[in-house]
Amino acid sequence: MKGCQQFGGVWTEKKLKCLKKYLCAYTTALKNKPFELVYIDAFAGTGYRTQNPDPNEFNDLLPGFSDVEVQEFLKGSARIALEIEPQFDHYYFIEQNKKHFEELTKLRNSFPRLSNRINLINEDSNNYLIEICTNWNWKKRRAILFLDPYGMNVNWTTVESIAKTEAIDMWYLFPLGVAVNRLLKKDGEICDAWKTKLDTIFGTSNWYTAFYKNEEQESLFEDDPHVQKTATYIKIKNFFLKRLQEEFADVSSNPLVLLNSRGCPLYLFCFAASNKKGAPIAIRIAKNILDHMGKDGPQLQN
Repeated sequence: MKGCQQFGGVWTEKKLKCLKKYLCAYTTALKNKPFELVYIDAFAGTGYRTQNPDPNEFNDLLPGFSDVEVQEFLKGSARIALEIEPQFDHYYFIEQNKKHFEELTKLRNSFPRLSNRINLINEDSNNYLIEICTNWNWKKRRAILFLDPYGMNVNWTTVESIAKTEAIDMWYLFPLGVAVNRLLKKDGEICDAWKTKLDTIFGTSNWYTAFYKNEEQESLFEDDPHVQKTATYIKIKNFFLKRLQEEFADVSSNPLVLLNSRGCPLYLFCFAASNKKGAPIAIRIAKNILDHMGKDGPQLQN
């Protein structure tokens, strides 16, 4: 049991190390290229290594997961990005929560030499991302986007907009077990609100036929159709990766599995590249990092 209790901290650090390694490789590879380099941190939170989850969203949705464990997976990326050398030309930190946004100003103040490069955005992350993806001139810009939502707050329309830029590399902390699998009830009786959430995060309603099957169940009076959940963590992972592959130039096939202290999957740390020319090297770097960080680590079980 002692070993199990360390999963959360260990895998949190591995997630952050993945991001840091890729950011270093990215800015080094492109430092002499004619591009403006941008780092975008959506759902940035406070920017520090503490963040309180919104109790209104997950109180009923996530029984069995402690707030402390979830918080461990939602921290640190903003400061890591600001400490990277070579530096980015611009940093965008997006956070809708006003209290968290106020804390981001403290983070900017702690990096005075970069203050003119740091942009703090107090808006809905989905709306702002769609706006910049649609309206910015991406011919001379390249960006890394870190999608670190609390729960299922990333809309598929946002993912589509990111891919269409053909200029953004995306790291996405996908809520595999902490949210998605918990909404997929065993009996298939999913309320409309949860169905809408799943439609929104996957960008399709086809998840239902992918994760459930009808079986004929004999009864004393008639044959009643019986819905059986066939979704496993692996099936959900493969379904989501396929959805990403339909939009992006390429997607890393080996996302990092992040677990809670009891060894249950919380997230998949996924990588996707939108630029066709740059995708091969981007995917190679990301795969190597993910392989290294996931070496001898836990694998998804059915």
